[in-house]
Formats: sequence, structure tokens, C-alpha cells
Amino acid sequence: MRYSKLVIYLVLVLATAATLFPLVWMVSVSLMPPADALRYPPPLWPKAPTLEHYRALFDRLAVARYALNSLVLAAAVTALSVLVNAAAGYAFACLTFMGRDRLFQLLLAAMVIPGQVAMLPLFLLLKLLGLVNTYAGVIVPGLASIFGIFLVRQYALSLPQGLLDAARLDGAGELRIFWSLVLPLCRPVLITLAVFTFLGSWNDFLWPLIILTDSRLHTLPVALAVLMGEHAVDTELMMAGAALTVVPVIVLFLAAQRYYLGGLMQGGIKG
Repeated sequence: MRYSKLVIYLVLVLATAATLFPLVWMVSVSLMPPADALRYPPPLWPKAPTLEHYRALFDRLAVARYALNSLVLAAAVTALSVLVNAAAGYAFACLTFMGRDRLFQLLLAAMVIPGQVAMLPLFLLLKLLGLVNTYAGVIVPGLASIFGIFLVRQYALSLPQGLLDAARLDGAGELRIFWSLVLPLCRPVLITLAVFTFLGSWNDFLWPLIILTDSRLHTLPVALAVLMGEHAVDTELMMAGAALTVVPVIVLFLAAQRYYLGGLMQGGIKG
């Protein structure tokens, strides 16, 4: 029994090391002097760490503006998406209306459709609405997600129905019940959904690339792709840009890991 646990721990350590090594090497290369990463064999850690490439990103390539664009978009999508998904999930779980179950089954069936399939009709629709090359064109498609509705619905099924009925008997409307009771009770799963949505929006590349034609509106992943086309040989500069994209979301995930995993487990089990 002891040896089997030792083997399991060893496998987990090796898997963790294999997962973290690319990230550690990315940060390491971003701190190397120019052309240092092209040596053979490549060094694992810089002998003389430098922040030159990070300064170049902020001074010459306006990375701060692109990072701010990504932050504003990710925050807006997260806040609005959590609110909309929470309302829809609560309605599917606790309210009774005609066709509720069939509509929810239809939503679940739509999860098997790749998102790329809907991009062309969605782009044409937003073009008719005049939302191309605007932040609204990025935010509106992310207001609701099937997975978000499903996650909140599964958690909301566990809410005490007697408490909701008591609030209705006291004269509270559905909006008041949703705002004062449902949102606080669903806080674990909402935090999970917020982290999941923020990470997805921050890392989103394809849709902002399609909808935003003005380079001043580009997000950080899109700007990094342009950077790769202009400075493909400068490995250290590219790794510095990748680190600026990845490190913030890793820090966010680690900070909210307890709520994220706990809400995900409860949302998947309850109901």
C-alpha cells in the first residue's frame, strides 16, 4: 500500500513538473539578454537576468494600452455574463413557465455545436446592428453561455424552495428575490463562473481579431500575434509578451482557486 501511494505521488510530481516547465522556461527566456535563447543547448535560466524586453514592450509597442483593453473587456464581459447567466439559471431551476424543460434540453443539445460555426452569422448580425469594430461587438456575444446557465441552474436546484416561497408570501417580487436571496446564496458558483468567464475572455483571440479592425482597440492576445509577425526572430521579446498575457490569469486563478474548484464541484453534484 505504501509503495502504491509512493508511485502515485511520484507520477503526480512528474506530471506537475511537465506541466509547469513550459511556463517557467517562458519566464526564464523573457529575462535573458538578446539572442541568448538561441544558443545550443539553450540555457534553462539566464546568467544575467534583464528586464530589457519588458521595457521594450511598454515603450515601443504600447502593450500597456492593449493590456488595458483586455482588462476592460474581460471585466465587462464577466460582470454582465455572471448577471445574465445567474438570472437564466435561476429561472430554469426555480421558476415554472411553459416549455421550460424542453427549452433547457435544446440549450444542452446546442453545446455540441462548435462556436466557430456560429461566427459568420453572428458577425453578419452584428454588422447589421453597426457593432463591428466596437467593444460592444465583443461584449454582446459573451453575455450568456450555455455552460454558465447550466452551472448556475444545477446549483440553484439546491436552493431551499421554502425560503423563496416565504419571500413571495411576504410580498417580495421575483426581481427582489433574485437580487436579495438568490445571488447571495449562489455566491460560490457565481465566483466560479466569474473566474471561468474572465479567463476565457482575457485569453480570447479569434473573436476580437474578427470583430475589431482598428489596431488601437486590439486586445493583448491579438496584439501579441501581431508582435509575433513583426518580431518572429526575437524570441526573448516574444516570451516577454507571452508572460504578460499568461501571468495575470495564473495569479487570478491561484487567488480564487478555492472558490473556483468548490463552486464547480457543488454545481456539478447538486441537483
